[in-house]
Amino acid sequence: MSFINYSSREINCKIVYYGPGLCGKTTNLQYIYNKTAADTKGKLISLSTETDRTLFFDFLPLSLGEIRGFKTRFHLYTVPGQVFYDASRKLILKGVDGVVFVADSQVERMEANMESFENLRVNLAEQGYDLNKIPAVLQYNKRDLPNAVTMEEMNKMLNPRNIPEYQAVAPTGVGVFDTLKAVAKLVLTELKKGG
Repeated sequence: MSFINYSSREINCKIVYYGPGLCGKTTNLQYIYNKTAADTKGKLISLSTETDRTLFFDFLPLSLGEIRGFKTRFHLYTVPGQVFYDASRKLILKGVDGVVFVADSQVERMEANMESFENLRVNLAEQGYDLNKIPAVLQYNKRDLPNAVTMEEMNKMLNPRNIPEYQAVAPTGVGVFDTLKAVAKLVLTELKKGG
């Protein structure tokens, strides 16, 4: 649920990067953060545990335009990938406006991808959201690895609804901004419908 700050004339939107452990959520956010102009972004905050971390930062994109005279500020979050942090995942999903599901393209990670995707569906439902209605995109990360599953197989397993999907190699930035722009546009389209 977007938050409108009338004094700064900003609409704040929350985008959550979701997926199994070590799929590239953190790498996506670090790449975006490092390539975003200093005067348009906040601090990169990392909440670390022994085995995983959650990242957060906000930025004000200059090219996405305004809605009724308000600028849009995006707050990007990652969720911890490990299952035993499910309570943290649920908390991070509160007030979400859009979701990027980052899937690990390696053949041995397909089961973890499907489990995490189902976990996303369940956790959104507990918050009153429907994964079929919330702005969402898929990112198939690690496409450069030799054991990457074909795109056809990835879509068959994870994308029966045919939502927008992007191939990525997050450490080099391939597909990272394409994914972010796609989910941001979907979120802005929903905002414009709402008012």
